[in-house]
Amino acid sequence: WALILASRRHIVAEANRLKQGLWQGSLGQKLQGHRLGIWSYGRIGEQVARYGRAFGMNVWVWGRSGSTDKARSDGFEVASSREDFFAQSDIVSLHIRLNDETQGIVKEADLARMGAHALIVNTSRAELIETGALQNALANGAPGFAAVDVYEEEPATASPLLDMPNVLCTPHLGYVERDNYESYFATAFDNINHFFAGEPTNLV
Repeated sequence: WALILASRRHIVAEANRLKQGLWQGSLGQKLQGHRLGIWSYGRIGEQVARYGRAFGMNVWVWGRSGSTDKARSDGFEVASSREDFFAQSDIVSLHIRLNDETQGIVKEADLARMGAHALIVNTSRAELIETGALQNALANGAPGFAAVDVYEEEPATASPLLDMPNVLCTPHLGYVERDNYESYFATAFDNINHFFAGEPTNLV
């Protein structure tokens, strides 16, 4: 959600301009009344959909039938088609699990349907978008903007997206958060203690 806000209001670029002694240099876009498309209504997709609703956005969902059924039961609209989902969303946020079936599931033709002022956000996995499709689509002006936190190769210090002025890039920060790490380590220590107590847990 931070990427959506930062991209729509050009927060990083404007903060950098201010440090350079410059004042306002861009025209932002509000979220209220705009359409937010959520692809896959799982645990994270549901949270982002609720954030969108709280900000007054028109939220709709695309994905498998189980995902869309859950979204519909929670009061969210389901897109009439994949084509409409991309063409009519002002912002598309991907929340799809990466597996053999979903690798490259987002095609360049999907992105090309998005408008010149539209934004695509990917905090799931870079491989969900077919190789080269995002860079090509952005270079062609549709969608007009992207915000990404994941890359095909990480660390992504040489990603071509870094040099594109219409892309907000962050270094896979989605899970890098103090409470998350404390939870991870607590679980790891609990597993070790249970193992030595002769009661192993969380076995694969």
